Amino acid sequence: MHSDQTLFTNSVLTLYLLTPPTLLSLRFLTAPYGKHHRPGWGPTLPPSAAWCLMESPTLFLPFLLFPFGRNRLNPKSILLISPFLFHYFNRTIIYPSRIFKITSKGFPLSVALMAFGFNLLNGYVQARWLSHYADLGGDDEWFWWRFGGGLLVFGFGMVVNLKSDNVLLGLRGQGGGYRVPRGGWFEYVSCPNYFGEILEWLGWGVMTWSYAGFGFFLYTCANLVPRARATHQWYLDKFGEDYPKDRKCVIPFLY
Repeated sequence: MHSDQTLFTNSVLTLYLLTPPTLLSLRFLTAPYGKHHRPGWGPTLPPSAAWCLMESPTLFLPFLLFPFGRNRLNPKSILLISPFLFHYFNRTIIYPSRIFKITSKGFPLSVALMAFGFNLLNGYVQARWLSHYADLGGDDEWFWWRFGGGLLVFGFGMVVNLKSDNVLLGLRGQGGGYRVPRGGWFEYVSCPNYFGEILEWLGWGVMTWSYAGFGFFLYTCANLVPRARATHQWYLDKFGEDYPKDRKCVIPFLY
């Protein structure tokens, strides 16, 4: 038990320690997939296979860890893990099936493996905290306020994320190269899909009210905000005067 506690503590600490270098590195180096695909990153996978691979730990780890945690039968822990699983079921199963026939650029295996490693770490941290280390006993009125408020933020973010994905996938399905996405939150930011995901994990942090949950939120910001900035600049470079000048990168009206 002591060794497991040490592993969990070190894993949470690692999650926080990864955040600053991720933010710094992505400020100068854009991850080479999607719009930013470029050669020189080794062998590639079909994007659908890459998404399945790199997101998979977030699905299988909760099911492996929950049966061995002291909270395994606590309705609160099952309630809390459900939004997490719902998000990653979409990312691991549904989203890859949707891009199967409409994406042509390869996804670097090296990038997919790095993402797999992060999701292995984060999947363990989130699932182990909820299944074992979270104090979910007693009748805590604040638990329900945090859960309800966090779930509203998470749910709103997921709707923004999914609707934005639908717009982008619709444009890809039309063929003929890239177009300026329009409608919905694209009228405010270049990357509303990232904005939605940031909101999801902010809601997750509030729901779980834990170092584990807020650590994931901070890492998500460090990962997605620089990528949104690079994508915004890509749109400006590609479309020039035809791109709406009042759009922000990822946070409506702010950045």
